[in-house]
Amino acid sequence: MDKFLVLVIDSFGVGAMQDVSEVRPQDIGANTCGHILQTFPTLRLPTLEKLGLINALQMAAPDFNDSVMHANPAAAFGVAQLQHEGGDTFMGHQEIMGTLPLPPVRMPFSSVIAKVEDALLSADYQVQRHHTATLSLLWVNDAVAIGDNLEADLGQVFNICANLSAIPFSEVEKIGHIVRAQVEVGRVIAYGGLLESSTQILAAVESKQETYIGINSPKAGVYQHGFQVVHLGYGVDASTQVPQQLHDQGIATVLVGKVADIVENPHGRNYQRLVDSQTILDITAEEMQRPHAAFICTNIQETDLAGHAEDTARYAERLELVDKALAHILINMDSSDCLVVMADHGNDPTVGHSKHTREQVPILVYRPGQQACALGIRSTMSDVGATVCEFFHARAPQNGRAFLAALDATRLQSA
Repeated sequence: MDKFLVLVIDSFGVGAMQDVSEVRPQDIGANTCGHILQTFPTLRLPTLEKLGLINALQMAAPDFNDSVMHANPAAAFGVAQLQHEGGDTFMGHQEIMGTLPLPPVRMPFSSVIAKVEDALLSADYQVQRHHTATLSLLWVNDAVAIGDNLEADLGQVFNICANLSAIPFSEVEKIGHIVRAQVEVGRVIAYGGLLESSTQILAAVESKQETYIGINSPKAGVYQHGFQVVHLGYGVDASTQVPQQLHDQGIATVLVGKVADIVENPHGRNYQRLVDSQTILDITAEEMQRPHAAFICTNIQETDLAGHAEDTARYAERLELVDKALAHILINMDSSDCLVVMADHGNDPTVGHSKHTREQVPILVYRPGQQACALGIRSTMSDVGATVCEFFHARAPQNGRAFLAALDATRLQSA
């Protein structure tokens, strides 16, 4: 069937990166996978165990032995470091797709408000400053607010929040690209929903630390009806990523779940705005059985949501669901297929805060007939994207070193 499936268990890290003491001290000691298994030492995930989960966990955290599960001597596995700063789902998936992450600049929107304002005025938008006691955000065409993202790590993301009853989303995207061209923060998010009045956005203005000002999006109501969003990353060039390289080779890309919301895939199939894990896994299984070659990338978001909720029981229950679905997928794979199970960062429910944790991620590989193969510690998650391109004989993406040769060599030796 010539399918290559990358299944991303969102936030399922296997141990803190070595640099956390310097760059994210709040993540010292984080180990999402290890701490869930310590909390539930009798938890069994037989498919992930077969794929080498414990192998990868022990590679990243050599002292771990607090589970009824064991390393599999026949597994093909490795661990990947995060090359992007922090631990971010958006940049994590851009890295997986072969983007070389650029170091973003952290800053409050106030430091660039004049520059963004001038660019929008030059593009003939109506721009006003909406003031609080000490801070200002931009109010564009009486329907769009531009300011800081107050939910992410402060200073890393700017938000463009719009009333789509008053302005089309295509115009909001244009505003987003203008802002993106003026700033160097890691992400600009342009989004909106259908509101009865644009005043709902201004009524949801909030500030933090007397430095950051933005919109409380749930309070504004933009998620409730007709929500649309585009994420614009710093230095992300979709023309160098896996979907475009595969399209040029005549191979389709299928994105399922949150990855479809954040990765550009204009020529493929995109299952967007999906959260329910069972629905996402069912679609993935169906796509694996379609005729013709395809690259499928699936994101299981509910594990990440359990991490944010600091709910280890919910996290473990979602892992069990994924494990059962993977067993079904493995049974139906043939010798021309390849599966990689991985994560994009961590989100340790036990670490003492509810944000992402900067962790290494497992790389678990399965192909019918594949024998044991230690892929080592990879310097970037882009190695997965590079391997996908090599699998389909496509041009390599911008970043990453493929490990297909190591897998093939092991296969040949076992033949």
